[in-house]
Amino acid sequence: MTPILPDGSQWPRDGLLDPKLVASPHRDLSLYIHIPFCRVRCGYCDFNTYTVGFGSGADVASYDRSVIRELTLAAHVLEPFDHRPVQSIFFGGGTPTMLDSATLVGMVDAIRQRFEVAPRCEITVEANPDTVTADSLATLANGGFTRVSFGMQSAVAHVLQTLDRTHDPLRIEPVVRWAREAGLSASLDLIYGTPGESVSDWERSLELALRVEPDHLSTYALVIEEGTKMAAQVRRGELPMPDPDDEAEKYELADQLLSSAGFGWYEISNWARLRAGETAGTTQLRHASVHNIAYWRDCDWWGIGPGAHSHVGNVRWWNRKHPRAWADALNTGSPAQAGEVLTDRQRQLEKVMLAIRTADGLDIEDIEPQFRKEIPRLISEGLVDPADIGFRELDAGAGDSSAGTAAPSGRVKLTLRGRLLADYVTRELTA
Repeated sequence: MTPILPDGSQWPRDGLLDPKLVASPHRDLSLYIHIPFCRVRCGYCDFNTYTVGFGSGADVASYDRSVIRELTLAAHVLEPFDHRPVQSIFFGGGTPTMLDSATLVGMVDAIRQRFEVAPRCEITVEANPDTVTADSLATLANGGFTRVSFGMQSAVAHVLQTLDRTHDPLRIEPVVRWAREAGLSASLDLIYGTPGESVSDWERSLELALRVEPDHLSTYALVIEEGTKMAAQVRRGELPMPDPDDEAEKYELADQLLSSAGFGWYEISNWARLRAGETAGTTQLRHASVHNIAYWRDCDWWGIGPGAHSHVGNVRWWNRKHPRAWADALNTGSPAQAGEVLTDRQRQLEKVMLAIRTADGLDIEDIEPQFRKEIPRLISEGLVDPADIGFRELDAGAGDSSAGTAAPSGRVKLTLRGRLLADYVTRELTA
């Protein structure tokens, strides 16, 4: 959701997709609905968000009308293709709970009227702790939402201040309790590596997060993005750049504390509370985010809203960034600004990049043969777990230069050290 959109190719005004590019049928489908409004724009945030509205169809009071227009378009475009029912719906932002709960529920109703929705569809809304009440969460739950993801970020006041977060850390406990009482699964988002945050500050944040007993935790290393307020502060010398060694230490601490508390990692930045009979090391966890897994498994999704990206089969496109331009375009057709047709090489690279981040790992058959020879070295460097990898001797045919070598089989799964160096492992397996 970066506001800097790629160039791409001009997209058809009717938004229709070439059937030859949609790839295989029976693919899972997810919907993402972007709500771009915030009370305050956080200094580290480079998402497409705004603290003001832009008139009819592009402000808080009327935004749902534009969303429903794009939902209608999406249903029309996707109708010829044999998708499975919608498996997940994610309201992200921005701050989706800047819209009242009844409006959010109305958008879910509009989805159900236009799409087949799976009986156990995961429906998530992101929320700042200071934008919900017990009643608003109950309304969301009664209207079909199943999950809420709270932007906690930190339990330490000076860290929240540096991040421009406005909520009181003491509000985390009641909002999670209200979500649980409403029947919603609760997730917390945390950020580590903020300038001025000590290891003990980070430990305090983790301890508070665990004390309120969420079902899911996401922990993200702070990245200073160009064009943000924080990037300007770093450039002026007002804040230091995050230290990679400090962030690595904090990640290791998170892994230790969360694992000890009964959480299992299923993607580098994500942990789910383990239920009876579940073990860590897989994405098949009851409290894992179905929507995020859809991205990592290369499923199809349609992104609704200004600047939102969509991916169906071998095509990807992105909407006009500005809410007014997006809403106006919907009056005459597709709001897409541009798109691209993905090559086989791009699909292969993305498959490796995404799968390697998960606890399920990457099937070695999905790695191009010339790069499989790097796996023994990655094991020796402590980056890849040897437990799920076997080696077989290659047949030594006449004149076969590979005689006497062994071919790996199984799955590439990262060790804790490998998770810290996932980008390096990806490069070694893809050049």
